[in-house]
Formats: sequence, structure tokens, C-alpha cells
Amino acid sequence: MIHDSFSPAVKASVKIAPTAALGEHAVRVRTASGISELRTFWIGAYPTVAEKEPNNEFTTPQNIGLNLTVEGVVQTEDVDYYAVDLKKGQRLSVEIEGMRLANTLFDPYIAILDAKRFELATSDDSPLLGQDGICSIVAPADGTYTIMVRDSSYQGNGACGYRLHVGHHPRPTAVVPTGGKAGEEIEVTFLGDPTGPIKQKVKVAGKPGETIALHCQDALGISPSGLPFRISDLPNVVETEPNADHNTATRSTAFPAAFNGVIEKAGDVDHFRFKATKGQTFDVQCFARRLGSPLDPVMTLSVAGGGALVANDDSGGPDSYFRFTIPNDGEYVLTVTDHLGKGGPTYFYRVEFIPVPLVATLSIPKVNIFSQERQTLAVPKGGRMATLVTISRANFGGDLTVGATGLPAGLNLQAENMAGNLDTFPVLLEAAPTAAIAGSLVDLTAKHADPKHPPITSRFAQSVELVTGGPGQSVYWKKDVERLAVAVTAEAPYAIDVIEPKVPLIQNGSMQIKVVARRKPDFKGAITVFPLWNPPGVGSASAVAIPATANEVMIPYNAAGNAQIKKWKTAVIAVADAGQGPVWTSSQLFTLEVAGPFVAANMQRAAVEQGQQTELVVKLQHVAPFEGNATVKLFGLPPKVTTTDATITKDTKEVVFKLATDKTSPAGIHRNLFCQILVPRAGEIMAANTGYSELRIDVPIVKVTPPTPSPNPMNPTVKPTPTPPTPPKRLSRLEQLRKEQEEREKAEKEKKK
Repeated sequence: MIHDSFSPAVKASVKIAPTAALGEHAVRVRTASGISELRTFWIGAYPTVAEKEPNNEFTTPQNIGLNLTVEGVVQTEDVDYYAVDLKKGQRLSVEIEGMRLANTLFDPYIAILDAKRFELATSDDSPLLGQDGICSIVAPADGTYTIMVRDSSYQGNGACGYRLHVGHHPRPTAVVPTGGKAGEEIEVTFLGDPTGPIKQKVKVAGKPGETIALHCQDALGISPSGLPFRISDLPNVVETEPNADHNTATRSTAFPAAFNGVIEKAGDVDHFRFKATKGQTFDVQCFARRLGSPLDPVMTLSVAGGGALVANDDSGGPDSYFRFTIPNDGEYVLTVTDHLGKGGPTYFYRVEFIPVPLVATLSIPKVNIFSQERQTLAVPKGGRMATLVTISRANFGGDLTVGATGLPAGLNLQAENMAGNLDTFPVLLEAAPTAAIAGSLVDLTAKHADPKHPPITSRFAQSVELVTGGPGQSVYWKKDVERLAVAVTAEAPYAIDVIEPKVPLIQNGSMQIKVVARRKPDFKGAITVFPLWNPPGVGSASAVAIPATANEVMIPYNAAGNAQIKKWKTAVIAVADAGQGPVWTSSQLFTLEVAGPFVAANMQRAAVEQGQQTELVVKLQHVAPFEGNATVKLFGLPPKVTTTDATITKDTKEVVFKLATDKTSPAGIHRNLFCQILVPRAGEIMAANTGYSELRIDVPIVKVTPPTPSPNPMNPTVKPTPTPPTPPKRLSRLEQLRKEQEEREKAEKEKKK
């Protein structure tokens, strides 16, 4: 039972059913105030015992039994030893959950030692379990065997907890086939156990496209961690050796199909032969490393008896992929091998020929990298909360309609259709005042807005990074979930509304949108408001604050010249400290219309001397009519240059701005002058910027007064007429060259003398 509390700590009592699935389970805590971050909880098959110190020496291990789980901690430079007694021929399997517990960056190392301290098996990292290790042996003799646990680099701390599973259980590391049809019962072969292959019949449960965990089980126990197993609609084809070339290839009568096999030794190459029909197109996916195989697969598709048509090594990771359209009716051969020519008994793979799917994948964008912030939706009773939803379309286009199934009672979802040119848009949830405080895991879905469009498959995907760090901020452990956590929470102490603008936002224009807070009488805190989403080409302030002493704020918006013209739905969200932590809410979905400009301006250049006046002429081109008078403002003028606004109507063709400068106005060419057109409508203003020009300010030319001439000595009363200076003769280019040649010849003669 979860005890609802606003305190930082929540205590929970968990009862595990005998039929509960083994392994990792995602857990969140829901209270009246919200939803916690996701954490994982591990269920094992064995009873647990606690580590008992001192057990740090090989000679003084902690004696334990078999078929149990030890819960311990690795401190700095700590090494933990556990002793078990075995009879010759008994199987000992050891598996650790360390990094997977997601407490900290902990890379465990485990080993099984004999009485002489010889390492019979060791494991640091494993293809199947990542940084966690697995060891399994068959005891070569009666005696005591020691299990060692430490950090791989002898580090550690109080957060490096682990669960060490010790028992006689089987511990395979591969399964073939690695997938099956939902609902069918098939026989699989588990590989990698020290006792040899183990065959087991399993009933496949799940939906196509899912990956489940298969646990190998025999009379002695069950493997703690399962092996990944694909669910699909494809029939299985399992390789039969020898299949080293086109002639000996494993033949399949079914196609499309899923081809399963093992690259059993170094240099092994597997071949599958099948018939296909011209025009069929497939996504050919190899699943190996993604399912815990050490194989680095290379796939090749060829005409039977002929050359290769297509091949691939890596595709966004070690696994291979290509899309291919069958060129002709006939037989084809699929080839699988390892990139480096390696192989082994657990180098398994699965290749699926999947008809090209129409898939919409929904997710909520990350607010911060590796963060769970706002990855759930908590909606206050009688209030709203909005989120962005990203939809990735695969192999189709067009508008989409978003829906949700499994919402708590009293919640409804509101969203416009997502336009075909968008991949992210806002979705809002609103809770009725009578909605009960409750929560659920919700299937967020999408369908094509065109009812005649072929059906699409939609799924919600959320990846929660639980352990990160090291070089390049690597992700060491994560949990993928397929449903969105949603809850109705206690009523918020405030709500916000947007006063929807009555006029559009004009391309190359700007506007202020008012947000109003409705506070409960006892709530006086500040509220931070964030625009959730802006239409294409629209920008805004990233955040604004409503002070504790105020109830409204204006958010500035602007539109680029290429902003998409349309009536858009969007929202703003807000957060405030309600005394017991942050409380989020959102506005309603409001309409933000983007429209084209009314007037375009062609501005002429202007020039003036300091202290003088000039005119700047603006030619107007009317794009759309408007009623009444509009105002034209000139922006970008340098300091100490003034003008007055102009008034225009829908018929005005030209505006002349009279510019007055000061003697100290800065000289030079001043660019980035532009006009702003202000058009009133319904008591609001539509503002748009247009035109471009420049103003050149020159320093005045200084007039030089000529010197007073000397008096005429013959007639002192008569002043001589000044003789203007004779300007130097301007030589042509040819004359200049001749003159230079003459000067060079003269200089040569002088040199010879």
C-alpha cells in the first residue's frame, strides 16, 4: 500500500505474487501532489540473505548455501568472498545485478575460484547483461568453491549495492530461434549453459514488435535473467548445417520469414534459400547485438547461384539492416556471417523480412538530456496540463490525429490534428472539478487524419536513462516503457489563462500576449510562465514571471518573414512553489494566427550633412486591404537624428520622412533602417516590420578663404587681381609612360658620366 504524503520520503509495502514475472519492473509512486520519477524493482526466484562482514579475505569468506540471493555492497577497494560446497558434476551458476540496479555507476566483476584460488570462471561485462556479469561451471571435484565480487577497477562506495544470485539453475546465454509468433507454442534451444544445450517448449505471449524475456528452466531452477525474445507475425526458419554455400543453403518454403541461426565457429557463413515475388519490398533487419549476442553481423542478399544484390554491415549500431525490393520472381539467398570472421556457440542471430510498415512512434521530448523532468503528466483537479508530443512517421506522411486510451476518469484530451509538415505539437489534458485523485498508464495513440489512408501502427516509446556517466556521457542502463504515466492530482492553488489575441501575428511582426493568473486567496507566490510551443517561424520569450504581487504578465512573440500562415493552437505552461514543492499547470489551448503583411515598403537611401535636414522616401505596396488609418514608424535611426511618424490609409502610395540631424550626429553610413507598420483592429494593434534602407551622414565641407594679395607698388590704391593657380597638366597614360622612359634614359646617361 502506498501512503500518500507530501513529505520527501514515501514508504511502501510491496507484496509479490508467486506468479510475478522475474527480472526488472518499472515503478513510480503516485501521490496527491504528483508522480515520481521512474525507478526499477527487481524480482528474483530465490530468498535473500544479507552480506555479513568481514568477508574481505579469500581465507575468511562468508559461507552461504545454494539457491539464494545475497544482497551486499562494494565499498572502496572492497572485495567480497562467499563460499559454497559442491559435489563433482554439480552446476554452479552465479549472476550479479549491479549496474542494472541503477543506484550508481558501478561496474562489478565476479569470479568462481577453486580451493587453490584458481579462477574457474570470470566475468566483467557480458553481451547479454552489459556491465553485469554471469558465470556458470560444472564442479570438477567435490569441495568448497569461492565466489568473488568486487568493482572492476577496485572502486566502490556505499551506493554500489548488488544482488548476487547463486544456485544450481541453468545459465544459458543464447536461445534459438530468437523469436516466434504470438500465441503459438514452439520449441526453443538454449545455448551457452556448461551442461550443454537445453530444449524447452514455450508459449509465446505478447504483441508483434515486442521483445519479451525467456527464462530457461529445468528441475534444478530457473535463470534469474531472461533472454530477449522477439514477437512477430513471421514464421520461423532455423538453419540446418551444412549450409556453407548456395547449394547447401537451408531452404525455406515460407516467405516472408524470420531466419534464425548461430555462427558456430570462426569463419562460419550461413546461407538461407527462398523464393520471392517481383515487386515485394522489405525492411530486412538482423537482430543480434540488440538481443545480447556477441555477433557483429554482416548480411548479403544474392540471386541464387549469382552475385550479390545488396549487403550491409552496421546500421546505427553493430546490427545490419537494408531495405530491398525484389527485382524478379525467383530464388534468392541470404548470407549471414561475422564482420571479423569470429564465431562461437552463442553467436546467435535472427533476420526478419518485414513488409514495409506504416508506423507512427509517439514520445514526449526531453526537457533536459538524461532527465525525467516533465516526462509524466500530472493534472490538477479542475485544471489543465499540457505537453509536447513528438511523432515520428515511418514510410508515410500526412496529418495525424492523436488520442489516448486508459485515461483516469474525468480527464479529457484536447489536440488539433498534427499537420503533415510537423513532427512536434502541443497536447492538453483537462481534469473535471469532480475528477477523483487517481492515476493510470495510458496508451498514447495516433491515426491518420484521412479515413481513406491505409491503417498505420502507432506506439508510444519512452526511454528512461537510469545510469549515465563516463566518457561522452554514455548510457550504461536504461528502461524503455511503452505507456505514459498520467494522474489527476489535488487542486492547484492557482490557474492561468491566456487572453486570446483578436488579431493575427503578422509575418516579420511582433505582438504581446497577456497571461492572467487566478489565485486562491491564500496563494501569494511568484509564477513562472513558459510558452510550450511556437508555430513554424514564430519565436517568443523563453520564460516570463508573474511576481507575487501581480496577476498578469505579457509574453512577447515575433514572426519571421517565412512564418507559416495558419491558425495554430498552442498553450503556455506555468510552475509555482506552493509550499510543498513545484505545482505545474497550463493555460487553455488558444489560437495564435499567423498572417501575411498588409503593406510592403521599398525604402530609398538618404544622405545628409551633420546639422542639416533631408528626406527619406518610402514607396508602399499594398498586399492586403485594411480599414481606417495605420501608422508607419521609422526605426534604426542613429543618435541625434529625429523624424515623425506617418499616417497612411489603404490607398497611400508613398511616405516621406523628414529627417533632422544635429551637428554632433555620428558621421558614416548607418544601415538597418526599417519601417514598422501598425494596423489597428478590434482595439488591438497588428505590427509588422518591412523595408530596408541606409542613411549616410557626412561631415560638412570646410570652405578655405584665399590669402589677401599684396598691394600694387605703382598704384597703392589699386589692389592686384589675384592670379588663380594654374592646375597641373593631366597627362594621358601614354604621355606618362613616355615621361617615365625619358627619365630612365636621362638617369642612365648621368650614371655613365
